[in-house]
Amino acid sequence: MSNQLEQPNQLNIEISEEVSEGEYANLAIITHSHAEFVIDFVNVMPGTPKSKVKSRIILTPFHAKRFMKAMIENVKKFEASNGNIQDMDQVELPFTFGGPPAQA
Repeated sequence: MSNQLEQPNQLNIEISEEVSEGEYANLAIITHSHAEFVIDFVNVMPGTPKSKVKSRIILTPFHAKRFMKAMIENVKKFEASNGNIQDMDQVELPFTFGGPPAQA
């Protein structure tokens, strides 16, 4: 008997080593049109006046809503295991993150 069960509608997903390393982002900019949602993920570093988009994801409105529901469900699961995540609205953090300005 095989260790892999045959399931209908099974999707085989592969990920390259480069993509599996991921990109760190601490800012997401979301825009939309009537046909799509665009999410730009940015890594903003303290004291630097310029940042680059690390990744851009484009979704249909249907998939954007599914993504939102999946994020809500996963945040609830995370908080059930690890405690509440403090909302940024409750944290007074300067945009420079309190670090010294960058110097060359």
